[in-house]
Amino acid sequence: MDDKKFPMIALVTGASRGLGAALAEELAKTHHVVAVGRTTGALEELDDRIQASGGQATLAPMDVTNPDAMAQLCRSIHDRWGGLDIWAHAAVHAAPLTPAAYLDAKDWAKSVACNVTATGQLIPFISPLLGEEGSALFFDDPQAGEKFFGAYGASKSAQIALARSWQAETVRTGPHVHILTPQPMPTATRARFFPGEDRGPLAAPRAEARRLLEAIGK
Repeated sequence: MDDKKFPMIALVTGASRGLGAALAEELAKTHHVVAVGRTTGALEELDDRIQASGGQATLAPMDVTNPDAMAQLCRSIHDRWGGLDIWAHAAVHAAPLTPAAYLDAKDWAKSVACNVTATGQLIPFISPLLGEEGSALFFDDPQAGEKFFGAYGASKSAQIALARSWQAETVRTGPHVHILTPQPMPTATRARFFPGEDRGPLAAPRAEARRLLEAIGK
């Protein structure tokens, strides 16, 4: 593998499907992509698409809630490339919709572990890799706070609150922290929330990934 072909390095967490996969494919036009996801088969399919387009990827089939695995990955990124140019954090656990009074304890725990705790662990790992000039991308969701979205909405809101704190803290020092709001897309997550929805009007993930990256000059 010729790492010098793409001297810029992008880390995409949650790259197996949906917006994460779309971001990985878009970033692969100009970056070597480190793609993190839990589903090996989906990552391999992503790698096939990236290679078919002339890009390069390193696959990291792991769970972002495993701090030891993520710490080792970040160490490997440092040792191999010296740092990162961009981190797109698209990993999310979308618990089933349910009234707040009937929250399932396991769904709540998974939501907090993935959407909040993992983010709090990853930022200290990844911030040194981004340095002063790198960029971190987080993705807000306006559904937070709506009825039945309790576990997903509360944990996603907490994640974004943490990202906003990091954003405010790094205005002068870097890295550049961006909080973006994607348009509704026909992803598997949205299909769980809105079964039977007409998916025709929804934004294509690749087009939405391109729009979001262009919005921040990437």
